[in-house]
Amino acid sequence: MAFTMLSGDVIAQIISLTTPQDACTMSSVSTNCRSIADSDQVWSNFLPPGCENLIPQISPKKSLYRYLCDHPVPIDGRNMSLSLDKKSGKKCFMLGARDLTIAWGDDRRYWRWMATPESRFDEVARLQYVWWFHIIGRIETFMLSSGTNYAAYFVFRFDGQGDGFNWPVKSHVCIDSDELDEGRSVTLDPGGGEARAIRERADGWMEIEMGEFHNENGDDGTLVCSLREVVRPKSGLIVEGIELRPKETR
Repeated sequence: MAFTMLSGDVIAQIISLTTPQDACTMSSVSTNCRSIADSDQVWSNFLPPGCENLIPQISPKKSLYRYLCDHPVPIDGRNMSLSLDKKSGKKCFMLGARDLTIAWGDDRRYWRWMATPESRFDEVARLQYVWWFHIIGRIETFMLSSGTNYAAYFVFRFDGQGDGFNWPVKSHVCIDSDELDEGRSVTLDPGGGEARAIRERADGWMEIEMGEFHNENGDDGTLVCSLREVVRPKSGLIVEGIELRPKETR
């Protein structure tokens, strides 16, 4: 039986089993395919559970999907935002600096909180001067998309010349407070030995990968992402947050 002889409901079900990219490709095949591939019946399957209630005034569902890909929305009760990965529809989360646990973060001698128009959050954290540098982000794994490989990214920049970050800091991405794994060493100073590992983001901030995590069923507990270095004095770092998004495959 030719594909075009199938009913619209059957075609919609078939497209729903593909990917958002495939659905967009199908919409260019013909006028009839476009009406099916762009339908709410298809795009409701690409939206993760609960996303349809985030911005109920946006319709159709394909428009909501596109909006959530390009416009992170705040999560009630936390300094956190949610967006969608454009290719897969998987959930991406950004933990703002106020949602992180920052050692000495409430002491103005060591950290200052400030607003900046370049951030999606109301405040970012500026490091004045510390020896004990320790930042922790936590997110419950049930909030993440299941069956997904995630990478955690530290999002930051320097205020003028940052000091003390040309040495590696220890990074961990693991379940709960278990930091028994070796983790990895990352260097935040762009002039340091791992400058190639630092990426400039489209929003003007910089990021470096902290580690990876496979979220199998979303019932593992709490994912902990941390950076730690307590030997050398450090200053000049501005922290926007930690972002979790599906790991890019090459």
